[in-house]
Amino acid sequence: MALTKERLEQLIARSTDIVVATDASGTVIYYNDGARRTLGYTADEILGKYVVQLYPDRKEAKRVMAAMRDPAHGGAQIVETFRTTFVSKSGDHIPVAISGTILHDEHDKEDGTIGFAKDLREILHKDKLATLGEVAIGLSHEINNPLAVIVNQAELLERDLLRLAGEADISVESERIDAVRREVARISEILERLGEMAREDTYQTVDYIGPARMLDLRRRARRPKDDSRMAGLRVLVADDDLGIRLSLSEILRAEGCEVETAGDGAEALSRLESARFDLVLTDVVMPKMDGYELLRAVQERHPGLPVLMMTAFHYDKDHIIKRSRMLGLEGVIFKKPVDPQRLRQVILETVVGPGAKPRGGPSAP
Repeated sequence: MALTKERLEQLIARSTDIVVATDASGTVIYYNDGARRTLGYTADEILGKYVVQLYPDRKEAKRVMAAMRDPAHGGAQIVETFRTTFVSKSGDHIPVAISGTILHDEHDKEDGTIGFAKDLREILHKDKLATLGEVAIGLSHEINNPLAVIVNQAELLERDLLRLAGEADISVESERIDAVRREVARISEILERLGEMAREDTYQTVDYIGPARMLDLRRRARRPKDDSRMAGLRVLVADDDLGIRLSLSEILRAEGCEVETAGDGAEALSRLESARFDLVLTDVVMPKMDGYELLRAVQERHPGLPVLMMTAFHYDKDHIIKRSRMLGLEGVIFKKPVDPQRLRQVILETVVGPGAKPRGGPSAP
């Protein structure tokens, strides 16, 4: 079957690539279906308009025209797979590779241009995912073994501390060892998140500094589909460790909770006086006012407001947990780092589920 002029025009019109032609003044005189689907403009919206409308600015349009006249980009008055950017009707910047040429009339005078542009977004995305997969494998190989050594040495160190301390208070040392474990767990989660991105062919970026962006490696909280029972719950997190406060806030906010934090029991009480909360999640050992003292104050001032406790220690030296249970404490998240699924389960059982106490705390001023 002969490739007639009419059939060739049909193929170009239906091509999935962006095909745009201009006259000598830069006015768009041809705009195919592929351009309409990718850029969002209809033919009526772009035909007769200056081609600069398709570029981020006039400077970029002139750069493409200069490349067409530069033999280094494919030959005299030809450009091949030249990288540039188009801007869609919705304002999206679309990376493309243009192959085009300058057109001439019968007197060999420049009469316009025609360009075939390929949308590079999917290609670039796959390239980034391939690179991400290589990075994930390399990091896992180079980092997981040292992490295992760190965890094992922390375990041995903790055993020696417990053996040598006897009845001495080693709460500070135990907290430091647990802090090492928490940070090791965070590194492991980041490596796992990288692997998931590579396997699932998806990734997200977040703003970093200025125009720079970085991969979003935060762990996504997983919950049953359409389960929003925790959405809107107001939770007060009290802990003297800033890292714990921030990580718990992130976990709870991912579930739809509204979260405020306090660095100790006294600050937590102050926040309870000025706003309404549905739950208090508190550390056991804190300066100024420990978890037991906070529980007593909450029960006295805000009857019915549920309190959950968490601890980083292997033992209850001051019997805070025992005394709190005797006082009516129902939930203890033992021990840090808190398992997000366990935390979610306990909150639902305590505040939302059957038999949960009425929500307490003062009304917001």
